[in-house]
Amino acid sequence: MNHVTIIGSINLDTTLRVKEMAKPGETIHAIEHFTAGGGKGANQGVASKRSGAKTSFIGAIGNDAAGNVMLELLEGEEIGVTHVKTIDNESTGQAFITVDESGENSIMIYAGANNHVTNELASSCQSVIESSDFLIAQFESAITGTIEAFKLAKNSNVKTILNPAPAVKNISSELLALTDVIIPNETETELITGIELTDDESIKKAAEALHDLGIEMVIITLGSRGAYYDYKEQSGFVSAYKVKAVDTTAAGDTFIGALASKLKQDFSNIEEAIDYGNKASSLTVQRYGAQPSIPFEHEIKETY
Repeated sequence: MNHVTIIGSINLDTTLRVKEMAKPGETIHAIEHFTAGGGKGANQGVASKRSGAKTSFIGAIGNDAAGNVMLELLEGEEIGVTHVKTIDNESTGQAFITVDESGENSIMIYAGANNHVTNELASSCQSVIESSDFLIAQFESAITGTIEAFKLAKNSNVKTILNPAPAVKNISSELLALTDVIIPNETETELITGIELTDDESIKKAAEALHDLGIEMVIITLGSRGAYYDYKEQSGFVSAYKVKAVDTTAAGDTFIGALASKLKQDFSNIEEAIDYGNKASSLTVQRYGAQPSIPFEHEIKETY
């Protein structure tokens, strides 16, 4: 069983389902409204745990009702929350999501307590990081904490996985030097490399550009097409599963968490792990919400 630790965001999501996205200045009626657990970090943690990995979390919540809800949700998943810090006089992270009838979404995030995932907090989590097989991070929490956590991981031969989302153009060179695996989507890949992904050749060229940044393993998620991986002398496309998507929220997070639950530290089963991640995310997009949509291992096995 892998031990996966996530450092990153915890958000309470508010979702509105609409027929089509509102235009600037337009007021529309929503079809449905609901709240659910979210945050890219927390979503990845839930996906990892539901696929059988021992999962620990490093993050921060506000001393408020939303924070209590999120802590209870993570505890309910049996994710280790010893290193989730409560911040007084700060709000828990929030995400406001609009989903249209085609399954596309628009997301606005208020970071709140996620900005308090500092290097001091990461330093206090040395023991749980050192005991992990993989450490996952994203860009919805303070970057200083992520860098410190990745340093501790590298010093203990723990593999680091960076999901560079939400997309940023200039990623810290220090962080990239500490990253073993990078998992961007198409938009993030184009922003980081400056290469537009139009065909197989451009995808391979972008992967090479990411290697040039010092990263050993590159996995580019390609939506309905699946994913492309490039590692040493191995590379290839792993196809997605064709399904009717109703909400793409947390699809990428599900892929990453599920993949990390199965990936071996020497990457010897990379295609198998990516395929498992594709299976998991194919179920997520057929359901509404972030964490409520993430499948359990038995559902994935029963479906495929």
